[in-house]
Amino acid sequence: MTARTSLPRRAAAELIGTAGLLVVVIGSGIQAAALSGDAGVALLANSLASAIGLGLIITLFGPLSGAHLNPVVTLTSWWARRTGGEGLTAREALVYTVSQTAGAIGGAVLAEGMFGRVPGAFATQVRDGGHLLVGEVVATAGLVLVIQGLGRSGRPKLVPAAVAAYVAAAIWFTSSGSFVNPAGTVGRSFTDSFTGIAPQSLPGFVAAQLVGCAVGLLLATLLYGKNPPASAPTTRTAPAAEPPATPRAGSPTLPGTVSVTPPAASAEAGPRDVPGTSKAAYRPIG
Repeated sequence: MTARTSLPRRAAAELIGTAGLLVVVIGSGIQAAALSGDAGVALLANSLASAIGLGLIITLFGPLSGAHLNPVVTLTSWWARRTGGEGLTAREALVYTVSQTAGAIGGAVLAEGMFGRVPGAFATQVRDGGHLLVGEVVATAGLVLVIQGLGRSGRPKLVPAAVAAYVAAAIWFTSSGSFVNPAGTVGRSFTDSFTGIAPQSLPGFVAAQLVGCAVGLLLATLLYGKNPPASAPTTRTAPAAEPPATPRAGSPTLPGTVSVTPPAASAEAGPRDVPGTSKAAYRPIG
């Protein structure tokens, strides 16, 4: 279905969808921190809201653009096309990535303004340390494996629910908090809140996400094999008409039968002229 949608419309879907995702993630984080002083309760509320919002956004925008919402997912689609499967061209992948990043920044600014905060303030929460980067590699690799595994095993309809469930779980079982999204990570540097990340932490997190993308693709290939080849349109060929049977030379003719010789084929193939009809009615549609 996405192949029938124009690139500008798909880009708009990626921009709006990613903006909506950041509004959900950041907005629920601000709300949770304001309502509860318990970090565990706040994280639980944020993870549940993020998972539900992500599942709904994928379901809504999936028929338009595939609902990548994430340059890592877009990168896997581009790689699939390079290896002979179905996916995005380099130009389409670039447009998707720019749209996702712009949407993420816009969504972060909108969430800040929606809660009466000064929009555009950079995050001050530094997230560094090798253990956090390892957690981000694990989280991103798992996300890619979930999407690729379901796609290569013929179960793409499960992706919205599966991705939402995985993200909710990964927020808890990874040390990094499962950002898993370069565009979303950039957007979250524009909020000095519970879910923010300081700009100086961006290079390490984005690099870890790209490494996780490569690891996820490698695992998917190891477990499920290569991407299925791009489906080529099939053209049905009408079976050739069998010529009328002619008696063999020297074959006896039964008494009471008449040997009929079929008429020679006319120079122009087509139906016989019928009074009151037009030849134009029989012209093939092509």
